[in-house]
Amino acid sequence: MTDFVMKAMGAGAAPQWQGSRMHGGMTVMVTVQPVGWVGEWHENPRPQWIIPLSGRWYVESMDGTRVEMGPGEVSFGEDQNTREIGGRKGHKSGTIGDEPAVLMVVQFDAAPTIGQVCRFA
Repeated sequence: MTDFVMKAMGAGAAPQWQGSRMHGGMTVMVTVQPVGWVGEWHENPRPQWIIPLSGRWYVESMDGTRVEMGPGEVSFGEDQNTREIGGRKGHKSGTIGDEPAVLMVVQFDAAPTIGQVCRFA
């Protein structure tokens, strides 16, 4: 992975270092969230798997559930087209601790599965 750029993953998220490659209907990227990084309320830009490679990060859902993850754990994000409720829309995420969170993100070009069972059920 080369040619990293500092940009936001989506509207509302703070900028983070990203380097990506596209292949057959999906994009694989590595993103580096700096120490203290917080992605305020935002939706995933596409359905995506998030795989922590180093460091720790968290995801907080609209109902207040917070999950913390590190290497060896995996998250699937598919919160497109959510309704804002009490200032919350999608999810909030950020780094934990005193080292950056390095994440591999595999985004799918497929439309989200809204109002139906998850494609991976």
